[in-house]
Amino acid sequence: MTSLRHPAETLLAKLDGFRVDIDANGQRADIVLNRPPFNVVSMPQRDQLRAVFEALDEDERVRIIVLRAEGQHFSSGGDIKGFLEASPEHVSKLAWNVAAPARCSKPVIVANRGYCFGVGFELSLACDFRMASETTLYALPEQKLGQIPGSGGSARLQKMVGITRTKDVVMRSRRITGQQAYDWGVATEVVPDAELESATDKLVAELLGFSPIAQRTAKKLLNDTEDASLSASIELEGHCYSRLRSSDDFREGVEAFHGKRAPAFRGS
Repeated sequence: MTSLRHPAETLLAKLDGFRVDIDANGQRADIVLNRPPFNVVSMPQRDQLRAVFEALDEDERVRIIVLRAEGQHFSSGGDIKGFLEASPEHVSKLAWNVAAPARCSKPVIVANRGYCFGVGFELSLACDFRMASETTLYALPEQKLGQIPGSGGSARLQKMVGITRTKDVVMRSRRITGQQAYDWGVATEVVPDAELESATDKLVAELLGFSPIAQRTAKKLLNDTEDASLSASIELEGHCYSRLRSSDDFREGVEAFHGKRAPAFRGS
């Protein structure tokens, strides 16, 4: 029988500009951007980030994924020269790679501080929870290069804040602060810079207290119904609710509630 190989075998052999830390006891994986001082995201790194999210989605040791960065800045964006060198076919896949956090069935938290520009912002917008430091500056500055966001940034932002604010950010390459992002509903929380890690840890601990299967179901339901009509969304919500009623975790949750004890969810 002919042996099969997958591109991910070589793709993940040497990570470019980031690392992955897995805490099996804490059921947590950290994807850490580590190309100081601005954590510029290279073209190969985009493919690798996608593959890592897919691998962690299948890793039974991991319940929660945190995307963060070393240093004062999350990311100033992508490798600009790389865009000119990449083929049109490769460039057309950029949005698929950056959407990996959204496709991942597990909760994904991003911790932002300092510059969060271009693909750094787009990756953050694809995550489920955006923890922002008061030092955070978000921007989609592609207009300054004679371009537009190409990895879902303008589309995701418009869903969150509407067309008027998105045009203001995209067409003027305008920077918005972490506090403004929170006020607009883009950031989940905004905290003092020194508290970003502790606030992120606190959210991880909170999410670990819920049923894994209920969280996976909620994430997929909300993603799938973002563009759906109200009636279709309610219909799909009902089917998901019905399926969860037969889960072990729902039974455990009900019994724990009546027993006035903390539930011990198993994810089934």
